[in-house]
Amino acid sequence: MRFLFKTDYEDDIKLFPHSGYYVSYGILIALLLAAPYVLSSYLMSQLVFVCIYATVGVALLILTGFTGQASLGHAAFLAIGAYTAAYLQKYNVPFPVYFLAAGALTGLIGAMVGFPALRLTGIYLVIATISFALIVEEILARWESVTNGNEGMRVKTLSLLGVAVPRDSPAFYFLCLAVLVLTIVGTLNLLRSPTGRAFVAIRDSETAARSMGVNVALYKVKSFAISAAITGFAGVLFAHKLSFISPEMFTLQLSIEFIIVILIGGTFSLHGAVLGAIFIVMIDPFLTYLKDDMPGIIAGVAATFGAGNERAASIQSSVAAFASLNGLKGAIYGIIIMLFVLFEPLGIYGRWLKIKLFFQLFPLYKRATFKRQKIYVKSERNR
Repeated sequence: MRFLFKTDYEDDIKLFPHSGYYVSYGILIALLLAAPYVLSSYLMSQLVFVCIYATVGVALLILTGFTGQASLGHAAFLAIGAYTAAYLQKYNVPFPVYFLAAGALTGLIGAMVGFPALRLTGIYLVIATISFALIVEEILARWESVTNGNEGMRVKTLSLLGVAVPRDSPAFYFLCLAVLVLTIVGTLNLLRSPTGRAFVAIRDSETAARSMGVNVALYKVKSFAISAAITGFAGVLFAHKLSFISPEMFTLQLSIEFIIVILIGGTFSLHGAVLGAIFIVMIDPFLTYLKDDMPGIIAGVAATFGAGNERAASIQSSVAAFASLNGLKGAIYGIIIMLFVLFEPLGIYGRWLKIKLFFQLFPLYKRATFKRQKIYVKSERNR
């Protein structure tokens, strides 16, 4: 067991609390750098989507996890970043320029969304962000002179410093990985700054934050802008990975997927955003396996246990029909959200913390360690 004795405030805000972090993160980075030379092209494609989804997850954590402002409109911010890149590409704008322009424009629009949302909280803020997402989706479908409407837009191969970077190349993976790492490190530094501490103070209690001199309105708008800008950067990479974008790709379901990323991983954990992204990206391969392979496996098991040929064929067709239901993916998302909210609100990373603490404190671990004390004061009624 490692005991950390903090002797000053610098110890409390260190990026890496002890030397063990350097070793573990160093090994992780080495494995990620070696991945393109070991894994198949399919797995590398999935890793790219993990990087993009995790980047959006970190952006959403800044707004929802650390500032306490709910949002179901991040698919719209992703779309703005993607369409900005596709549009500027038509005029041969270099990648660094339209990458930064997409982030700046998305951040500006995020700030504009943040201003009218200042007086909204809880479910009303969620409704407002859903409305924004629907408005953006409709604009993308109707503004044909810029977005080509429902026909969509082709996105050319990324060119960096005059060198083409195909979407399936290791270089594109390294670019997405670099954006994710910079986003995580930047967010960690943001949370250690006065701005990040103001975000957390607003999340915990707006009344207490105001009493400490925090300009709640300003920092809420800042949170919206920063979160939207990072999502815009991810949108550029998303557009290049798919090489084609259209309005129906940025629906409310995509925003729900981003929410599930942080719910599964952990609402207050940057590591959890990566874990949640891995979980979400693997949902589609699981559904494909469920539809293509699982019916035959279940029918074979039924035949092994004495089911006749007709009965096994009937079971196979029933499982195949179930796996092909249109609303199955949404139902799985709903079940996942309910299970995590009810049984593990801290997400996968929270469960990992409990397991680690169990072995650190064994045999003195108490099950009530992570339970929130149900003791409130009158001032908390104004949250």
